[in-house]
Amino acid sequence: MSFHSMWAELLPVGRSSASGGYRRSAWTGADADCRTWFQEQAEARGLAYETDRNGNQWAWLGDPAAGDAVVTGSHLDSVPDGGAFDGPLGVVSAFAALDELRGRGARLTRPLGIVNFGDEEGARFGLACVGSRLTAGALTVEQAHRLTDGDGITLPQAMEDAGYDPGTLGPDPERLARIGAFVELHVEQGRALDLSGDRVGIASAIWPHGRWRFDFRGEANHAGTTRLADRHDPMLSYAETVLAARREAELAGAVATFGKITVEPNGVNAIPSLVRGWLDSRAADQAGLDTVVTGIEKAAREYATAHGVDLDIARESFTPVVEFDHALRDELARILGRDTELRVPVLGTGAGHDAGILSDRVPTAMLFVRNPTGVSHSPAEHAAEDDCVAGVSALADVLEGLACT
Repeated sequence: MSFHSMWAELLPVGRSSASGGYRRSAWTGADADCRTWFQEQAEARGLAYETDRNGNQWAWLGDPAAGDAVVTGSHLDSVPDGGAFDGPLGVVSAFAALDELRGRGARLTRPLGIVNFGDEEGARFGLACVGSRLTAGALTVEQAHRLTDGDGITLPQAMEDAGYDPGTLGPDPERLARIGAFVELHVEQGRALDLSGDRVGIASAIWPHGRWRFDFRGEANHAGTTRLADRHDPMLSYAETVLAARREAELAGAVATFGKITVEPNGVNAIPSLVRGWLDSRAADQAGLDTVVTGIEKAAREYATAHGVDLDIARESFTPVVEFDHALRDELARILGRDTELRVPVLGTGAGHDAGILSDRVPTAMLFVRNPTGVSHSPAEHAAEDDCVAGVSALADVLEGLACT
């Protein structure tokens, strides 16, 4: 099956007719349809299919128990109303690259695996890369069991409702020990390749990033009868903190975003009693990230005090800077530049990925495919068809260079 036909088959799954974006949250019906698609693709190619103890899907050519396997893939879930390419491009390209290798008559000397990591986006339970974190031991079973969605449904309950056994959750060192290299292809979430005129690039590192929850607690009251001077309005403190986040990020050359908010009691004619906002911040290095978050926290506490509001701040997740394996990265550059003698661009990214989570356990690398607008996590996310095909060919070259030596 060609890249185009696979892409067309997957494209309607979980797509909102209202927004044009995708709603493929973990352990939902749309997620189940994506998982079925993955299994069907694996079986259609005669690959050995399995689901691991954390709900990640695997397809194998060759015996993974032999070790030193080359693995590629990404994820199929999405952020709310996300784009079509973030995650799925890497999975579809993995199957297409395998097809291209077979068409070339390549003879593999190492096992080859394709993976779909579960719940990468963290859209439902608020923590990114749950499947790979559990596998790598970066998320404990106890922490996983405490994850809940907006309706109060726990991760184990959601898995069980979807037909999976949550009793098996936990680290999977034996599986990781079988992997000699992991290469994830992903649409670029930025415009570096578009600006340089290159179709494909290689990742150098992932910026350190994290998520923080800010709980501003005030006093609910009537919006029409309470004097401004008598109010303890947490919305004011929250709004000023949003502006402070923008200022701090600009000063540090970083990024900071309040993209999610809940309000209680959430009435048009009621002063809120609670405003809860989630901060996402990322920077090129740890010092820059610390400077931004410290500045935002300091400003938030000052605003809360000024408005008579209580403030609690909790860090919900954090990923330090990830330097991808230099030897593997250099090998990818050598493979891709071998025939053309062109220098393949190497670029950093502010987005987190499963490859970053696995980097502490196995050698990992990433390929990026050009995104002409730089837009991601949006229905407007896009990659041209010929660039996607170029990405498939590049991935096939890399897999051949790594797994056929």
